[in-house]
Amino acid sequence: MLNDSLRWEARILPPGPPRLLGWNVPPEELIHIPEHWLVYPEPKPAFHYLLALVYVAFTFVALLGNGLVIWIFGVAKSLRTPSNMFVINLAFCDFMMMLKTPIFIYNSYHNGFALGNLGCQIFAVMGTLSGIGAAITNAAIAFDRYRTIARPLDGKLSQGHVLLFIVLIWVYVIPWALMPLMGVWGRFAPEGFLTTCTFDYLTDTPETRYFVATIFTFSYAIPMLLIIYYYSQIVGHVVNHEKSLREQAKKMNVESLRSNANTHAQSAEIRIAKAAITICFLFVASWTPYGVMAMIGAFGNKSLLTPAVTMIPACACKFVACLDPYVYAISHPKYRLELQKRLPWLDLQESPPPADTVSSTTEVVNSPN
Repeated sequence: MLNDSLRWEARILPPGPPRLLGWNVPPEELIHIPEHWLVYPEPKPAFHYLLALVYVAFTFVALLGNGLVIWIFGVAKSLRTPSNMFVINLAFCDFMMMLKTPIFIYNSYHNGFALGNLGCQIFAVMGTLSGIGAAITNAAIAFDRYRTIARPLDGKLSQGHVLLFIVLIWVYVIPWALMPLMGVWGRFAPEGFLTTCTFDYLTDTPETRYFVATIFTFSYAIPMLLIIYYYSQIVGHVVNHEKSLREQAKKMNVESLRSNANTHAQSAEIRIAKAAITICFLFVASWTPYGVMAMIGAFGNKSLLTPAVTMIPACACKFVACLDPYVYAISHPKYRLELQKRLPWLDLQESPPPADTVSSTTEVVNSPN
């Protein structure tokens, strides 16, 4: 017997095993919920409220950071470069990802599936567009930086090229949201505490498994491989470049070929490696939990996916959306200068970069301008 204090009612609905039906799931909405979640007891309200507070904090930080990026990069002439258009697109994706959090907060406040299937579909569509859009944009940024460093004379993309890339990114992304929404392939369904929604990875059918394997490959595996490849090439190119400079300086019997070497004590290799590793790590940390969870749900032991466990990937994505503007833009010297100019009360104390900078590769990787 269930404890009377629990707000779940035990029922047996044939066919199938006994299921626990939540008080916060209207009977007409039950068809949209995978049976996997219905065998677990209702999460305590305190967990819902705690997650809602976490999401409020994520939303504030992410909307502020990404909103500043979109604003500053849009109004500052010095930042209106083709490469920075990718940064604006990434900030837009992260901004959109956080715009759906009011649905989660409302559901959490009401302890479950309060906004029903309509809210679920809106949440999932926005999450799919922003998540896959951010993944492909990250890969495009890696490609752009690689071309700029490997081919500094003719490798930079023009504004027309970047606009075409951005259009192609969204042409690639939109079908992944429309197919489950329209029932063409896959479907969107609630998960975990029934306060978030994503593509269904739990229904035990061949169609679901094919869909999960396909979206895993094209929205996670391929972008991740591209990011790792291009940034590893960047690091290798810069290391070789720095090595050549040191060898040339040794032949000339000088300490360095850079006039500002003494003011930039940290070697270029380390700075490039840190930037590349950070970018790769953020992408992996953001989407690997979701990718692994989806593959387990489709092909593995579903009992590992408890409601609490499946809320971790959702939080990871939102946390990375908070960090992206700092990695890609707030660490950008020209961005900080423009931010300091328009918001002097922030007291950033950013100094203009030295004009005498022989090596441009470090600037290219750390700030896509």
